[in-house]
Amino acid sequence: MQAIEVTQIQWNKSATEQLLGQGLGRLPHAMLLVGPAGVGKTVFAEELARLLLCESIAPDLTACGQCQACTWLNAGNHPDFRRVEPDSDDEAEDGASEKVGEKGKKRSQRIIRIDRIRELEPFIFVGSHRHGNRVVLITEAEAMNPAAANALLKILEEPPSSVYFILASSRQKTLLPTVRSRCRIIPFGAPDVAAATAWLARAGLDGHAARYLNLAGGAPIRVAQWNEQGHLVPIDALVDSLISPPADPIALAARWDALLKSEALFRTENLVEGVQRWLFDLAQERMTGEIRYHGGWPRPKGVQSLSLNALLAAWRDINQFRRSARHPLNQLLFLENLAAHFLRGLRPATP
Repeated sequence: MQAIEVTQIQWNKSATEQLLGQGLGRLPHAMLLVGPAGVGKTVFAEELARLLLCESIAPDLTACGQCQACTWLNAGNHPDFRRVEPDSDDEAEDGASEKVGEKGKKRSQRIIRIDRIRELEPFIFVGSHRHGNRVVLITEAEAMNPAAANALLKILEEPPSSVYFILASSRQKTLLPTVRSRCRIIPFGAPDVAAATAWLARAGLDGHAARYLNLAGGAPIRVAQWNEQGHLVPIDALVDSLISPPADPIALAARWDALLKSEALFRTENLVEGVQRWLFDLAQERMTGEIRYHGGWPRPKGVQSLSLNALLAAWRDINQFRRSARHPLNQLLFLENLAAHFLRGLRPATP
């Protein structure tokens, strides 16, 4: 994804004021940026790291972008900066990237292991190369396994005065409470629809892209990432199949199977989640007349004639499919079973 400047993200000004309102000298040495995915936490963390390492800070507390430190950081080789991100099981074993797995290959959970944290100890407890600050940025901090989290906790108990830890997490409640207690928590939120739509327009997406905001939890950066990854086309194709599905589950499953085979980055778990969200919207529309996820798409006809009990039963049943969606034994049979449950949820209400 193309680089995003923190100045482009106007809806998180409160985080800037909270951290920098009293100057860099009052910054805590451990900060935990929390909030939904796609609202700019990592962009903010990167800019904060840049500011802490810059050797010619501007009066408005922004990095100069031109000093030796900024040049090194831009090139990805600053000696006083470390970035820790999750590895997949496959990466840990053989160095293979898991972002696009082979068909039929079980995808592994992304994890930060204890070795990644232990590797930080020489960096933290030996002097700075530039005789200034050192910064550790941990993205997806919730991916630390218990051993890694405990190793980090020991470091956070007595960090050197010139070392700053910036953690970003979309699921802070899964972090060790003791890790959270040693950080200043900075909340990030999603913007309102107008601000999100304006940001998407500045990012080069047309007004049509705003239809995906509810699916993305209101996070415009997530929508932009989906666009770059090619997710928006299969999302539209899936929704089209749900608006007017064929009555035969085998035909519907074949349509889904073709979609998955044509879109390498759109996976079975994405499809299952999309089906379940569609059923949720149908049930909510049936009960309240409102929808949560698919406000930007045409609505199917006859929603009020559907059986609410059947919709809710299908929604609950599909929870079982989410457990095995990453590695179905037979993808087509899996999809046929999923389609059958979905279509049973569309039964009309009995008089």
